Amino acid sequence: MAEDLLEVLKDEDFSLLIEAGFVACKQLDETSASRIFQAAQALSPDNTAPKIGLGYIALNKLEVKEATRIFEEVIEEEPDNYLAQTFLGISYMLSKPKRKKGEKLIQEAIAKSEDPTIESLGKVSLEWCEKDLKKEKSPFFKKKGGE
Repeated sequence: MAEDLLEVLKDEDFSLLIEAGFVACKQLDETSASRIFQAAQALSPDNTAPKIGLGYIALNKLEVKEATRIFEEVIEEEPDNYLAQTFLGISYMLSKPKRKKGEKLIQEAIAKSEDPTIESLGKVSLEWCEKDLKKEKSPFFKKKGGE
């Protein structure tokens, strides 16, 4: 009986938990998002979606090492997870020595995935890298006095 109930929860509520976790992320509610993703992980420990959610939280907090660790772990489990690959590429792009590797990962994910969301996220990320991350000088740190 309990196993049947667990299967019903997995089938009906798991995807709702994942969506709710990302909604909480968008609302900048880290505590709720983290708890929701952990609940989803408890419901389906073998699914990588909650891990991607937790990695996304770390990435948003610019905890690049933690985000990188999580996304690398997901890709080790699911080499064809292009969402995790794109997020890993973004994590790499935030580290100057790994920037080229990150760009390459994102380009590969765009090429291999048929998901328009992956393509859009990848293209926006690559544009952001070109426009902002690769600048030699930041406009925020100009010298005073017009120099």
